[in-house]
Amino acid sequence: AFSLAGTLKLSKLIILYDSNRISIEGTTDLAFTENVQLRMQAFGFQTLEVEDGNDIDAIGKAIEAAKADRNRPSFITIHTQIGYGCPAKQGKASAHGEPLGAENVAAMKEFLHWENQEPFAVPEEVYAHYRELSMQHQAEEDAWKRLLEEYGKKYPEEAGRLQEFLDRDNQAKLDAISDFWKKGEKPEATRSISGQVIQTIKEAIPTLIGGSADLAPSNKTHMDGVTDFSAEHPEGRNLHFGVREMAMSAIANGMLLHGGCTTYCATFFVFSDYTKPMARLASIMGIPQIFVFTHDSIGVGEDGPTHEPVEQLAMFRAMPNFHAYRPCDATEVQAAWYSALTSPHTPTAIILTRQNLTPMEGSSKEALRGGYILEDYEGLPQLILIASGSEVELAHQAAQILQKEGIKVRVVSMPCMDLFEEQEEAYQEKVLPREVKKRVAIEALSPLGLDRYTGIDGATIGMTSFGASAPYKELFPYFGFTAEHIVEVAKGIL
Repeated sequence: AFSLAGTLKLSKLIILYDSNRISIEGTTDLAFTENVQLRMQAFGFQTLEVEDGNDIDAIGKAIEAAKADRNRPSFITIHTQIGYGCPAKQGKASAHGEPLGAENVAAMKEFLHWENQEPFAVPEEVYAHYRELSMQHQAEEDAWKRLLEEYGKKYPEEAGRLQEFLDRDNQAKLDAISDFWKKGEKPEATRSISGQVIQTIKEAIPTLIGGSADLAPSNKTHMDGVTDFSAEHPEGRNLHFGVREMAMSAIANGMLLHGGCTTYCATFFVFSDYTKPMARLASIMGIPQIFVFTHDSIGVGEDGPTHEPVEQLAMFRAMPNFHAYRPCDATEVQAAWYSALTSPHTPTAIILTRQNLTPMEGSSKEALRGGYILEDYEGLPQLILIASGSEVELAHQAAQILQKEGIKVRVVSMPCMDLFEEQEEAYQEKVLPREVKKRVAIEALSPLGLDRYTGIDGATIGMTSFGASAPYKELFPYFGFTAEHIVEVAKGIL
Protein backbone atom coordinates (compact mmCIF):
# COMPACT_ATOMS: atom_id res chain seq x y z
CA ALA A 1 0.00 0.00 0.00
CA PHE A 2 2.87 2.40 0.81
CA SER A 3 4.47 1.59 -2.54
CA LEU A 4 1.26 2.36 -4.43
CA ALA A 5 0.68 5.58 -2.46
CA GLY A 6 4.14 6.78 -3.44
CA THR A 7 3.66 5.81 -7.08
CA LEU A 8 0.34 7.67 -7.24
CA LYS A 9 1.74 10.67 -5.30
CA LEU A 10 -1.15 10.68 -2.83
CA SER A 11 -0.16 13.92 -1.11
CA LYS A 12 -3.23 13.95 1.14
CA LEU A 13 -2.02 10.77 2.84
CA ILE A 14 -0.25 11.44 6.15
CA ILE A 15 1.00 8.48 8.22
CA LEU A 16 1.75 8.99 11.93
CA TYR A 17 4.18 6.23 12.97
CA ASP A 18 4.37 5.62 16.72
CA SER A 19 7.93 4.39 17.27
CA ASN A 20 8.31 3.16 20.86
CA ARG A 21 10.77 0.39 19.91
CA ILE A 22 8.78 -2.18 21.94
CA SER A 23 6.86 -5.25 20.77
CA ILE A 24 4.79 -7.74 22.77
CA GLU A 25 7.75 -10.12 23.15
CA GLY A 26 10.40 -7.50 23.94
CA THR A 27 12.33 -4.78 22.15
CA THR A 28 11.73 -4.48 18.41
CA ASP A 29 15.35 -5.27 17.55
CA LEU A 30 14.58 -8.90 18.36
CA ALA A 31 13.11 -9.16 14.87
CA PHE A 32 13.08 -5.67 13.32
CA THR A 33 16.20 -3.59 12.63
CA GLU A 34 15.52 -1.83 9.32
CA ASN A 35 15.69 1.93 8.82
CA VAL A 36 12.01 2.77 8.39
CA GLN A 37 12.67 6.37 7.31
CA LEU A 38 14.90 5.24 4.42
CA ARG A 39 12.37 2.61 3.39
CA MET A 40 9.60 5.23 3.24
CA GLN A 41 11.83 7.56 1.25
CA ALA A 42 12.39 4.74 -1.24
CA PHE A 43 8.61 4.44 -1.56
CA GLY A 44 8.46 8.13 -2.53
CA PHE A 45 7.28 9.60 0.79
CA GLN A 46 8.32 12.83 2.44
CA THR A 47 9.74 11.72 5.81
CA LEU A 48 9.54 13.79 8.99
CA GLU A 49 10.53 13.04 12.58
CA VAL A 50 9.34 14.14 16.03
CA GLU A 51 11.78 13.28 18.82
CA ASP A 52 9.34 13.57 21.73
CA GLY A 53 5.86 12.09 21.41
CA ASN A 54 4.69 14.27 24.31
CA ASP A 55 5.56 17.47 22.42
CA ILE A 56 2.16 18.37 20.97
CA ASP A 57 3.46 21.51 19.27
CA ALA A 58 6.19 19.58 17.45
CA ILE A 59 3.64 17.03 16.23
CA GLY A 60 1.40 19.86 15.00
CA LYS A 61 4.27 21.47 13.09
CA ALA A 62 5.16 18.15 11.46
CA ILE A 63 1.55 17.68 10.32
CA GLU A 64 1.51 21.20 8.84
CA ALA A 65 4.76 20.44 6.99
CA ALA A 66 3.17 17.26 5.65
CA LYS A 67 0.12 19.18 4.42
CA ALA A 68 2.38 21.68 2.64
CA ASP A 69 3.88 18.99 0.37
CA ARG A 70 1.50 18.68 -2.59
CA ASN A 71 3.55 16.11 -4.51
CA ARG A 72 4.20 13.30 -2.04
CA PRO A 73 2.52 11.42 0.78
CA SER A 74 4.13 12.03 4.16
CA PHE A 75 5.41 9.72 6.88
CA ILE A 76 5.94 11.18 10.36
CA THR A 77 7.95 9.09 12.82
CA ILE A 78 6.99 10.05 16.38
CA HIS A 79 9.32 8.68 19.06
CA THR A 80 7.41 7.72 22.20
CA GLN A 81 8.02 5.80 25.40
CA ILE A 82 5.56 3.03 26.13
CA GLY A 83 4.07 3.20 29.62
CA TYR A 84 5.29 6.78 30.06
CA GLY A 85 4.74 7.98 33.62
CA CYS A 86 4.53 4.51 35.18
CA PRO A 87 7.94 3.95 36.82
CA ALA A 88 7.66 0.14 36.99
CA LYS A 89 6.46 -0.28 33.39
CA GLN A 90 7.96 2.64 31.46
CA GLY A 91 9.85 1.52 28.35
CA LYS A 92 9.12 -2.16 28.96
CA ALA A 93 7.26 -4.80 26.96
CA SER A 94 5.11 -5.56 30.02
CA ALA A 95 3.38 -2.20 29.48
CA HIS A 96 2.00 -3.47 26.18
CA GLY A 97 -0.70 -5.89 27.24
CA GLU A 98 -0.63 -6.37 31.00
CA PRO A 99 -2.87 -4.46 33.45
CA LEU A 100 -0.98 -1.81 35.43
CA GLY A 101 -2.53 -2.74 38.77
CA ALA A 102 -3.66 -0.38 41.53
CA GLU A 103 -0.16 0.27 42.91
CA ASN A 104 1.29 1.25 39.52
CA VAL A 105 -1.75 3.40 38.70
CA ALA A 106 -1.24 5.31 41.97
CA ALA A 107 2.47 5.77 41.19
CA MET A 108 1.64 6.98 37.69
CA LYS A 109 -0.87 9.54 39.01
CA GLU A 110 1.77 10.83 41.41
CA PHE A 111 4.32 11.12 38.57
CA LEU A 112 1.82 13.03 36.40
CA HIS A 113 0.63 15.23 39.31
CA TRP A 114 -2.88 13.81 38.96
CA GLU A 115 -4.62 14.81 42.18
CA ASN A 116 -7.87 12.84 41.98
CA GLN A 117 -7.29 9.27 43.16
CA GLU A 118 -10.78 8.05 42.21
CA PRO A 119 -10.67 5.47 39.39
CA PHE A 120 -11.77 6.72 35.96
CA ALA A 121 -12.23 10.29 37.25
CA VAL A 122 -12.10 12.94 34.51
CA PRO A 123 -11.37 16.60 35.47
CA GLU A 124 -14.00 19.19 34.65
CA GLU A 125 -11.57 21.13 32.44
CA VAL A 126 -11.36 18.08 30.13
CA TYR A 127 -15.15 17.98 29.82
CA ALA A 128 -15.14 21.74 29.17
CA HIS A 129 -12.51 21.35 26.46
CA TYR A 130 -14.51 18.66 24.68
CA ARG A 131 -17.71 20.71 24.93
CA GLU A 132 -15.87 23.60 23.32
CA LEU A 133 -14.60 21.36 20.54
CA SER A 134 -18.10 19.99 19.97
CA MET A 135 -19.53 23.48 19.60
CA GLN A 136 -16.70 24.49 17.29
CA HIS A 137 -17.20 21.48 15.01
CA GLN A 138 -20.98 21.95 15.01
CA ALA A 139 -20.45 25.52 13.83
CA GLU A 140 -18.13 24.27 11.08
CA GLU A 141 -20.70 21.70 9.96
CA ASP A 142 -23.47 24.30 9.93
CA ALA A 143 -21.29 26.60 7.82
CA TRP A 144 -20.60 23.76 5.37
CA LYS A 145 -24.31 23.01 5.05
CA ARG A 146 -25.04 26.68 4.33
CA LEU A 147 -22.30 26.69 1.71
CA LEU A 148 -23.78 23.57 0.10
CA GLU A 149 -27.24 25.15 0.06
CA GLU A 150 -25.90 28.32 -1.59
CA TYR A 151 -23.96 26.22 -4.09
CA GLY A 152 -27.16 24.37 -4.98
CA LYS A 153 -28.95 27.64 -5.72
CA LYS A 154 -26.11 28.99 -7.83
CA TYR A 155 -25.14 25.77 -9.61
CA PRO A 156 -28.18 23.45 -9.48
CA GLU A 157 -26.92 20.97 -12.09
CA GLU A 158 -23.51 20.51 -10.46
CA ALA A 159 -25.08 20.34 -7.00
CA GLY A 160 -27.43 17.61 -8.18
CA ARG A 161 -24.48 15.61 -9.48
CA LEU A 162 -22.64 16.06 -6.18
CA GLN A 163 -25.69 14.83 -4.27
CA GLU A 164 -25.88 11.86 -6.63
CA PHE A 165 -22.32 10.93 -5.64
CA LEU A 166 -23.16 11.25 -1.95
CA ASP A 167 -26.47 9.33 -1.97
CA ARG A 168 -25.45 5.94 -3.51
CA ASP A 169 -28.96 5.26 -4.85
CA ASN A 170 -27.84 2.53 -7.23
CA GLN A 171 -31.17 0.71 -7.42
CA ALA A 172 -32.90 3.55 -9.27
CA LYS A 173 -29.98 3.78 -11.69
CA LEU A 174 -30.00 0.04 -12.39
CA ASP A 175 -33.77 -0.05 -12.86
CA ALA A 176 -33.43 2.72 -15.46
CA ILE A 177 -31.10 0.59 -17.64
CA SER A 178 -33.44 -0.92 -20.22
CA ASP A 179 -31.15 -3.80 -21.20
CA PHE A 180 -29.68 -4.65 -17.78
CA TRP A 181 -31.61 -7.93 -17.56
CA LYS A 182 -31.10 -10.11 -20.63
CA LYS A 183 -30.94 -13.85 -21.12
CA GLY A 184 -27.75 -15.44 -22.33
CA GLU A 185 -27.85 -16.61 -25.93
CA LYS A 186 -24.70 -18.73 -26.16
CA PRO A 187 -22.25 -20.62 -23.93
CA GLU A 188 -20.03 -18.06 -22.25
CA ALA A 189 -17.73 -17.79 -19.23
CA THR A 190 -19.44 -16.02 -16.35
CA ARG A 191 -16.33 -13.80 -15.95
CA SER A 192 -16.97 -12.51 -19.50
CA ILE A 193 -20.64 -11.91 -18.71
CA SER A 194 -19.60 -10.01 -15.57
CA GLY A 195 -17.33 -7.86 -17.73
CA GLN A 196 -20.30 -7.06 -19.96
CA VAL A 197 -22.33 -6.03 -16.90
CA ILE A 198 -19.55 -3.65 -15.87
CA GLN A 199 -19.60 -2.06 -19.34
CA THR A 200 -23.41 -1.75 -19.08
CA ILE A 201 -23.42 0.00 -15.70
CA LYS A 202 -20.31 2.21 -15.97
CA GLU A 203 -22.23 5.20 -17.40
CA ALA A 204 -25.40 4.72 -15.35
CA ILE A 205 -23.38 4.62 -12.12
CA PRO A 206 -20.76 7.39 -12.49
CA THR A 207 -19.56 6.70 -8.93
CA LEU A 208 -18.35 3.22 -9.97
CA ILE A 209 -14.59 2.90 -9.46
CA GLY A 210 -12.48 -0.21 -9.16
CA GLY A 211 -9.79 -2.46 -10.50
CA SER A 212 -7.80 -5.63 -10.18
CA ALA A 213 -4.59 -6.90 -8.59
CA ASP A 214 -2.82 -6.97 -11.99
CA LEU A 215 -5.39 -9.36 -13.48
CA ALA A 216 -7.93 -7.04 -15.14
CA PRO A 217 -7.67 -8.71 -18.60
CA SER A 218 -8.41 -12.09 -16.97
CA ASN A 219 -10.95 -10.82 -14.42
CA LYS A 220 -12.70 -8.74 -17.13
CA THR A 221 -12.98 -5.77 -14.76
CA HIS A 222 -11.53 -2.91 -16.83
CA MET A 223 -14.09 -0.25 -17.81
CA ASP A 224 -13.59 0.43 -21.52
CA GLY A 225 -13.43 4.06 -22.57
CA VAL A 226 -12.91 5.20 -18.97
CA THR A 227 -9.75 7.00 -17.83
CA ASP A 228 -7.23 5.12 -15.72
CA PHE A 229 -6.49 6.62 -12.30
CA SER A 230 -2.96 8.04 -11.98
CA ALA A 231 -1.10 10.94 -10.40
CA GLU A 232 -1.79 12.91 -13.59
CA HIS A 233 -5.43 11.77 -13.88
CA PRO A 234 -7.07 11.73 -10.43
CA GLU A 235 -10.46 11.71 -12.15
CA GLY A 236 -9.76 8.20 -13.45
CA ARG A 237 -12.03 5.32 -12.42
CA ASN A 238 -9.92 2.33 -13.47
CA LEU A 239 -7.49 1.48 -10.68
CA HIS A 240 -4.31 -0.50 -11.31
CA PHE A 241 -3.48 -1.98 -7.91
CA GLY A 242 -0.56 -4.16 -8.96
CA VAL A 243 0.00 -7.53 -7.29
CA ARG A 244 -1.31 -6.28 -3.95
CA GLU A 245 -4.50 -8.20 -3.11
CA MET A 246 -4.66 -7.26 0.58
CA ALA A 247 -3.75 -3.62 -0.02
CA MET A 248 -6.25 -3.48 -2.91
CA SER A 249 -9.14 -4.64 -0.75
CA ALA A 250 -8.10 -2.36 2.13
CA ILE A 251 -7.95 0.63 -0.22
CA ALA A 252 -11.37 -0.23 -1.67
CA ASN A 253 -12.80 -0.46 1.86
CA GLY A 254 -11.33 2.93 2.76
CA MET A 255 -12.76 4.58 -0.34
CA LEU A 256 -16.19 3.12 0.38
CA LEU A 257 -16.06 4.32 3.99
CA HIS A 258 -15.12 7.82 2.80
CA GLY A 259 -18.22 7.91 0.61
CA GLY A 260 -18.98 9.33 -2.80
CA CYS A 261 -18.08 6.16 -4.69
CA THR A 262 -19.17 2.60 -5.45
CA THR A 263 -16.11 0.37 -5.34
CA TYR A 264 -15.13 -3.09 -6.53
CA CYS A 265 -11.87 -5.04 -6.53
CA ALA A 266 -10.85 -8.23 -8.31
CA THR A 267 -8.45 -11.17 -8.39
CA PHE A 268 -8.44 -14.93 -8.97
CA PHE A 269 -10.56 -16.84 -6.47
CA VAL A 270 -7.57 -18.82 -5.20
CA PHE A 271 -5.91 -15.50 -4.26
CA SER A 272 -8.96 -14.42 -2.28
CA ASP A 273 -7.07 -15.79 0.73
CA TYR A 274 -5.03 -12.56 0.64
CA THR A 275 -8.18 -10.42 0.63
CA LYS A 276 -9.91 -12.31 3.44
CA PRO A 277 -8.89 -10.02 6.36
CA MET A 278 -10.31 -7.01 4.52
CA ALA A 279 -13.43 -8.90 3.46
CA ARG A 280 -13.91 -9.79 7.12
CA LEU A 281 -13.51 -6.15 8.16
CA ALA A 282 -16.03 -5.10 5.50
CA SER A 283 -18.47 -7.57 7.05
CA ILE A 284 -17.78 -6.30 10.57
CA MET A 285 -18.13 -2.65 9.53
CA GLY A 286 -21.24 -3.36 7.47
CA ILE A 287 -20.05 -1.81 4.21
CA PRO A 288 -21.24 -3.16 0.82
CA GLN A 289 -17.85 -3.86 -0.73
CA ILE A 290 -17.83 -5.84 -3.99
CA PHE A 291 -15.21 -8.54 -4.56
CA VAL A 292 -14.96 -10.06 -8.04
CA PHE A 293 -13.27 -13.48 -7.92
CA THR A 294 -12.73 -15.33 -11.21
CA HIS A 295 -11.29 -18.77 -12.10
CA ASP A 296 -13.51 -20.31 -9.46
CA SER A 297 -12.79 -24.07 -9.37
CA ILE A 298 -10.91 -26.96 -10.98
CA GLY A 299 -12.25 -25.37 -14.16
CA VAL A 300 -9.02 -23.33 -14.06
CA GLY A 301 -7.44 -26.44 -15.58
CA GLU A 302 -3.80 -26.55 -16.61
CA ASP A 303 -2.45 -24.22 -13.88
CA GLY A 304 -3.04 -27.06 -11.47
CA PRO A 305 -3.79 -27.31 -7.74
CA THR A 306 -1.88 -24.16 -6.73
CA HIS A 307 -4.35 -22.09 -8.78
CA GLU A 308 -7.51 -24.18 -8.37
CA PRO A 309 -9.61 -22.99 -5.41
CA VAL A 310 -11.18 -25.67 -3.24
CA GLU A 311 -11.76 -24.41 0.31
CA GLN A 312 -12.31 -20.69 -0.43
CA LEU A 313 -16.08 -20.76 -1.02
CA ALA A 314 -16.69 -22.51 2.31
CA MET A 315 -14.52 -19.86 3.98
CA PHE A 316 -16.61 -16.97 2.65
CA ARG A 317 -19.88 -18.75 3.38
CA ALA A 318 -18.76 -19.14 6.99
CA MET A 319 -18.35 -15.37 7.37
CA PRO A 320 -21.27 -13.55 9.05
CA ASN A 321 -22.88 -10.70 7.09
CA PHE A 322 -21.37 -11.75 3.77
CA HIS A 323 -22.95 -12.79 0.46
CA ALA A 324 -20.97 -15.25 -1.67
CA TYR A 325 -22.60 -15.45 -5.15
CA ARG A 326 -21.62 -18.21 -7.58
CA PRO A 327 -23.85 -17.67 -10.65
CA CYS A 328 -24.50 -20.25 -13.38
CA ASP A 329 -25.29 -18.00 -16.37
CA ALA A 330 -25.98 -14.45 -17.57
CA THR A 331 -29.22 -13.98 -15.63
CA GLU A 332 -27.62 -15.05 -12.37
CA VAL A 333 -24.52 -12.90 -12.99
CA GLN A 334 -26.81 -9.91 -13.48
CA ALA A 335 -28.63 -10.82 -10.26
CA ALA A 336 -25.32 -11.04 -8.41
CA TRP A 337 -24.29 -7.56 -9.55
CA TYR A 338 -27.76 -6.13 -8.87
CA SER A 339 -27.72 -7.56 -5.36
CA ALA A 340 -24.17 -6.34 -4.69
CA LEU A 341 -24.80 -2.82 -5.99
CA THR A 342 -28.02 -2.38 -3.99
CA SER A 343 -26.86 -4.00 -0.76
CA PRO A 344 -26.94 -1.46 2.08
CA HIS A 345 -24.65 -3.09 4.65
CA THR A 346 -23.43 -6.46 3.35
CA PRO A 347 -20.31 -7.09 1.23
CA THR A 348 -20.60 -9.44 -1.74
CA ALA A 349 -18.23 -11.79 -3.54
CA ILE A 350 -19.15 -12.50 -7.16
CA ILE A 351 -17.46 -15.81 -7.97
CA LEU A 352 -17.03 -16.54 -11.68
CA THR A 353 -15.82 -19.20 -14.11
CA ARG A 354 -12.99 -19.25 -16.56
CA GLN A 355 -14.75 -21.82 -18.78
CA ASN A 356 -17.90 -21.34 -20.87
CA LEU A 357 -21.27 -22.29 -19.34
CA THR A 358 -24.52 -22.96 -21.20
CA PRO A 359 -27.41 -20.55 -20.44
CA MET A 360 -30.13 -22.19 -18.37
CA GLU A 361 -33.68 -21.86 -19.70
CA GLY A 362 -35.12 -21.75 -16.18
CA SER A 363 -32.76 -19.17 -14.68
CA SER A 364 -34.51 -16.02 -13.47
CA LYS A 365 -34.43 -12.97 -11.23
CA GLU A 366 -35.37 -15.37 -8.43
CA ALA A 367 -31.60 -15.67 -8.09
CA LEU A 368 -31.93 -12.45 -6.07
CA ARG A 369 -33.36 -14.68 -3.31
CA GLY A 370 -30.19 -16.74 -3.18
CA GLY A 371 -31.76 -20.05 -4.20
CA TYR A 372 -34.76 -20.99 -6.34
CA ILE A 373 -36.40 -23.76 -8.35
CA LEU A 374 -34.71 -23.87 -11.74
CA GLU A 375 -36.78 -26.74 -13.15
CA ASP A 376 -39.48 -28.95 -11.71
CA TYR A 377 -42.23 -31.50 -12.25
CA GLU A 378 -45.81 -31.08 -11.03
CA GLY A 379 -46.40 -32.40 -7.56
CA LEU A 380 -43.91 -33.33 -4.90
CA PRO A 381 -40.51 -34.43 -6.27
CA GLN A 382 -38.85 -37.67 -5.25
CA LEU A 383 -35.40 -36.10 -5.49
CA ILE A 384 -33.90 -32.60 -5.33
CA LEU A 385 -30.61 -31.74 -7.02
CA ILE A 386 -28.91 -28.61 -5.61
CA ALA A 387 -26.02 -26.90 -7.39
CA SER A 388 -24.33 -23.57 -8.05
CA GLY A 389 -22.22 -22.11 -10.85
CA SER A 390 -20.80 -24.53 -13.39
CA GLU A 391 -22.46 -27.54 -11.76
CA VAL A 392 -26.02 -26.29 -12.38
CA GLU A 393 -25.74 -27.43 -15.99
CA LEU A 394 -24.62 -30.88 -14.81
CA ALA A 395 -27.58 -31.06 -12.41
CA HIS A 396 -29.89 -30.16 -15.29
CA GLN A 397 -28.40 -32.91 -17.48
CA ALA A 398 -28.68 -35.47 -14.67
CA ALA A 399 -32.31 -34.47 -14.06
CA GLN A 400 -33.15 -35.10 -17.71
CA ILE A 401 -31.71 -38.62 -17.50
CA LEU A 402 -33.56 -39.39 -14.26
CA GLN A 403 -36.84 -37.96 -15.52
CA LYS A 404 -36.69 -40.22 -18.58
CA GLU A 405 -36.53 -43.11 -16.13
CA GLY A 406 -39.70 -41.91 -14.42
CA ILE A 407 -38.07 -40.27 -11.40
CA LYS A 408 -39.58 -36.92 -10.41
CA VAL A 409 -36.66 -34.52 -10.01
CA ARG A 410 -36.43 -30.88 -8.96
CA VAL A 411 -33.32 -28.83 -9.77
CA VAL A 412 -32.53 -26.00 -7.35
CA SER A 413 -29.97 -23.39 -8.32
CA MET A 414 -28.27 -22.04 -5.18
CA PRO A 415 -26.07 -19.14 -6.35
CA CYS A 416 -25.98 -17.53 -2.88
CA MET A 417 -26.54 -19.78 0.11
CA ASP A 418 -26.13 -16.84 2.51
CA LEU A 419 -28.96 -14.88 0.88
CA PHE A 420 -31.20 -17.95 0.71
CA GLU A 421 -30.80 -18.32 4.48
CA GLU A 422 -32.15 -14.76 4.89
CA GLN A 423 -35.43 -15.58 3.10
CA GLU A 424 -38.62 -16.24 5.03
CA GLU A 425 -39.11 -19.80 6.22
CA ALA A 426 -42.13 -20.33 3.95
CA TYR A 427 -40.03 -19.59 0.85
CA GLN A 428 -37.23 -21.90 1.96
CA GLU A 429 -39.82 -24.64 2.59
CA LYS A 430 -41.31 -24.08 -0.87
CA VAL A 431 -37.90 -24.54 -2.53
CA LEU A 432 -36.65 -27.34 -0.26
CA PRO A 433 -39.67 -29.13 1.29
CA ARG A 434 -38.76 -30.91 4.53
CA GLU A 435 -40.60 -34.05 3.48
CA VAL A 436 -38.33 -34.50 0.46
CA LYS A 437 -35.27 -35.93 2.17
CA LYS A 438 -33.56 -37.41 -0.88
CA ARG A 439 -31.26 -34.63 -2.02
CA VAL A 440 -27.91 -34.39 -3.79
CA ALA A 441 -25.78 -31.20 -3.68
CA ILE A 442 -23.08 -30.72 -6.32
CA GLU A 443 -20.22 -28.19 -6.33
CA ALA A 444 -16.70 -28.49 -7.77
CA LEU A 445 -15.36 -27.07 -4.52
CA SER A 446 -15.25 -28.20 -0.90
CA PRO A 447 -18.63 -29.74 0.07
CA LEU A 448 -18.26 -28.34 3.60
CA GLY A 449 -21.60 -26.80 4.59
CA LEU A 450 -23.70 -28.40 1.87
CA ASP A 451 -24.94 -31.03 4.31
CA ARG A 452 -27.20 -28.39 5.85
CA TYR A 453 -29.40 -28.98 2.80
CA THR A 454 -28.77 -32.67 2.11
CA GLY A 455 -29.03 -34.01 5.67
CA ILE A 456 -28.29 -37.61 6.66
CA ASP A 457 -30.54 -39.01 3.93
CA GLY A 458 -28.87 -37.09 1.12
CA ALA A 459 -25.43 -36.93 -0.51
CA THR A 460 -22.87 -34.35 -1.61
CA ILE A 461 -20.56 -34.39 -4.61
CA GLY A 462 -17.62 -32.04 -4.09
CA MET A 463 -13.85 -31.68 -3.96
CA THR A 464 -12.38 -33.61 -1.04
CA SER A 465 -8.81 -33.17 -2.31
CA PHE A 466 -6.85 -30.51 -4.14
CA GLY A 467 -7.12 -30.38 -7.93
CA ALA A 468 -4.73 -31.43 -10.68
CA SER A 469 -3.15 -30.07 -13.84
CA ALA A 470 -5.11 -30.93 -16.98
CA PRO A 471 -7.74 -29.38 -19.28
CA TYR A 472 -10.96 -28.83 -17.34
CA LYS A 473 -12.85 -31.17 -19.69
CA GLU A 474 -10.62 -33.96 -18.37
CA LEU A 475 -10.62 -32.82 -14.74
CA PHE A 476 -14.39 -32.71 -14.29
CA PRO A 477 -14.92 -36.40 -15.19
CA TYR A 478 -11.77 -37.39 -13.26
CA PHE A 479 -13.18 -35.90 -10.04
CA GLY A 480 -16.70 -37.20 -10.64
CA PHE A 481 -18.41 -34.08 -11.95
CA THR A 482 -20.55 -35.62 -14.70
CA ALA A 483 -24.28 -36.06 -15.19
CA GLU A 484 -23.78 -39.83 -15.15
CA HIS A 485 -22.04 -39.79 -11.76
CA ILE A 486 -24.77 -37.55 -10.32
CA VAL A 487 -27.37 -40.06 -11.58
CA GLU A 488 -25.42 -42.91 -9.97
CA VAL A 489 -25.24 -41.11 -6.60
CA ALA A 490 -28.92 -40.13 -6.80
CA LYS A 491 -30.03 -43.70 -7.47
CA GLY A 492 -27.86 -44.81 -4.59
CA ILE A 493 -29.80 -42.73 -2.07
CA LEU A 494 -33.17 -43.47 -3.67
